[in-house]
Amino acid sequence: MSSVERPEPAAVPETALWTLWQRAVEARRPDAVLHDPKAVDLVERIDYPFAERFGTSGFQSQLQALRVACFDREVADFLAREPRGTVVCLGEGLETQYWRIDNGRAHWLGVDLPETVALRERLLPPGPRRRCLAADATDLTWTDEVDRKRAVLVTAQGLCMYLPPAQVKALIAGCADRFPGGSMVLDAVPRWFARLTVSGRMRTAAYQAPPMPWAMDAGERDKLRTASPAVTAVRDVRPTGGRGLLGALLPLALTVPWPAAHRPSVMVLNFAEGPEPA
Repeated sequence: MSSVERPEPAAVPETALWTLWQRAVEARRPDAVLHDPKAVDLVERIDYPFAERFGTSGFQSQLQALRVACFDREVADFLAREPRGTVVCLGEGLETQYWRIDNGRAHWLGVDLPETVALRERLLPPGPRRRCLAADATDLTWTDEVDRKRAVLVTAQGLCMYLPPAQVKALIAGCADRFPGGSMVLDAVPRWFARLTVSGRMRTAAYQAPPMPWAMDAGERDKLRTASPAVTAVRDVRPTGGRGLLGALLPLALTVPWPAAHRPSVMVLNFAEGPEPA
């Protein structure tokens, strides 16, 4: 039996626990849109009042799972093209993507703050192809830990919205400059949602979402190319599937002009090719 972990409330961002809980709630369903047994296992091993803090909304958990599935699809496509490539997960938290889509040959590097990495390594000990680095994702010294001779995909899932806009731009530019020919997958909340978080109005009875200073409507995604001349293309990644009411509403949210332009979004950024590594 695995030991129970009791995270210190101030040591790990609650957002990491929130996203883990949403994946586990969805994964427990027989008709789940995201199969994530490792998330279910982690929730059972962490002594935390998940349900009391975050609730058990099937709509919310499915929405989160559909977002996560967008990242999974892009990483899986990358690994199909570059089986021995490197996936760098910024702000990894307690994400369990490795156990969902690893191909047995890729290399994985998670980058997060020291307290979160310490908890993650206790719960999910590193392996031969999977390691963690305790660092601030916005401090680009972590890029020195990445083998530039391998193809690189950087993911920033649930990270950029918590950063000031200038830091988001610098992070994109830094990745584009340091990983020529690579790519990056990130997500954004729409501006109306960010305004609610900044004003403190995005809350439930027990949980208040933290402020999200960076936001971008889906219709603005081409603006990401201004972060660096090395960003050559920006592509929208649209969620697929869904069940019940959410499944019925999703096609409308993706095609009706106003909601399509003001919805949460997941995007892939491609970086310009550079000289061959020495």
